[in-house]
Amino acid sequence: MPSAWRTLRRRMLTPSTSETLLEKRGFHRKTPSAQQLLETVGERFLEGYGYAMEARDTVAAENLLEGVPIRFRGFAYEGAGMGFAMLDGLPLSGSGSVDRFLAGRGADHVYMVYIGVGWAMARLPRFRWPDIDALDPLLRWLVLDGYGFHQAYFRTARYVHEQYRDPAFPWPAHDSPSYAGRAIDQGIGRALWFVGGTDADLVATMIEKFPESRRSDLYSGAGLAATYAGGVDEAELRAFRERAGSHRAMVAQGSAFAAEARERAGLPAPHTELATRVLCGMTPAQAARVTQEVRPAGPVPGALPAYEVWRRAIADRFTDVGGC
Repeated sequence: MPSAWRTLRRRMLTPSTSETLLEKRGFHRKTPSAQQLLETVGERFLEGYGYAMEARDTVAAENLLEGVPIRFRGFAYEGAGMGFAMLDGLPLSGSGSVDRFLAGRGADHVYMVYIGVGWAMARLPRFRWPDIDALDPLLRWLVLDGYGFHQAYFRTARYVHEQYRDPAFPWPAHDSPSYAGRAIDQGIGRALWFVGGTDADLVATMIEKFPESRRSDLYSGAGLAATYAGGVDEAELRAFRERAGSHRAMVAQGSAFAAEARERAGLPAPHTELATRVLCGMTPAQAARVTQEVRPAGPVPGALPAYEVWRRAIADRFTDVGGC
């Protein structure tokens, strides 16, 4: 494909960075530094998306992604995951981009890439959705996490303030369709960290407006965002852990997931170390190791998907943290 066409494609299909401004989104602005952090996350996400849209192939995109600062590189890979999934879903753009991306450096960022695929799913017509059954059967629920984040981020009134949940989400995979709403809630919980502007007390207040049955997944998502994105100090993290009450172990589970994503990709960050120390009672490497130790090696018995069995096994390892 000619370079000029790829450049035009990027310009036509990449959203404006103004869409990531907290004021534009109507999100809470806690402090100027927190606002700058979240808006930079959005900018880096769109930067990665643009690389995918314009690069001649996935290797060229990877070379550009590796130049993004470590703190934000995972978000750029997430954006690239969305970009390649959009290309796979658009007419005349070919197919297999996500597969090729995951066969290269994207493999180290598989969690973020899958989440990016969920962003694309939120913007593509259903008949152009990716073949979910072709994705990793354990991790493919992260696609719905990404979908949930997108909906809460861009359709905040409905998904956050009105607590909307699709009663029959069309999960295009042949396992546990009833779990789809829960996986989406995990993404909504992550988005609440952005909607609340990293104000941990406000995020907890928003979660507590949802039905009790949904709070565990929401707290898990928020714990993941607090650990991966940051934006809070130790006192705020401790207060958030206390507000979570009976859901503290799931906050720790989300935090451990974030640690595993950063450790696998080689993207250490001081705010992640702080978060896992407070929320998990250990270092990021130790928290990541917990997720690896209890990770299912294949299908699990029972009605729950292996992904949920995995999450619960992780949470069980943290039931004593902070008085859980």
